[in-house]
Amino acid sequence: MDNIYKSFEGGSIYTLSDTISSESIDFVPHPKFKGVFLKHLVTGKMTNNQISCHLVKVEPYSELELHTHNDNLEIHEIIAGNGTCYIAEKKVTYSLGTVAVIPANVPHKVTAGAEGIYILAKFTPALV
Repeated sequence: MDNIYKSFEGGSIYTLSDTISSESIDFVPHPKFKGVFLKHLVTGKMTNNQISCHLVKVEPYSELELHTHNDNLEIHEIIAGNGTCYIAEKKVTYSLGTVAVIPANVPHKVTAGAEGIYILAKFTPALV
């Protein structure tokens, strides 16, 4: 698997008042989807709820099942692995370097391939 994700797992987050090691932020299991883990790198608390950024780890063949984010635009940047995303009726192949824009209120799902997948997911307004 590509190593770009390791840079985000062990990188730094800078704000005007703080420097945070992303290593100090734990992955937490997704509350709904088995085999999916979240690392909340930038939260709404840090951005006045304007944007949030999350490292999403999906284990091989696991799935972010069909879901919708009400009122949140979502951007996926694929930083490792592979898989498939369905945005409404559109099928998108996810691989390193893919960027997908998912409008608010649009159903979507992601299925990881054999390597699993790492997604840098950004939400506006902030998801958490």
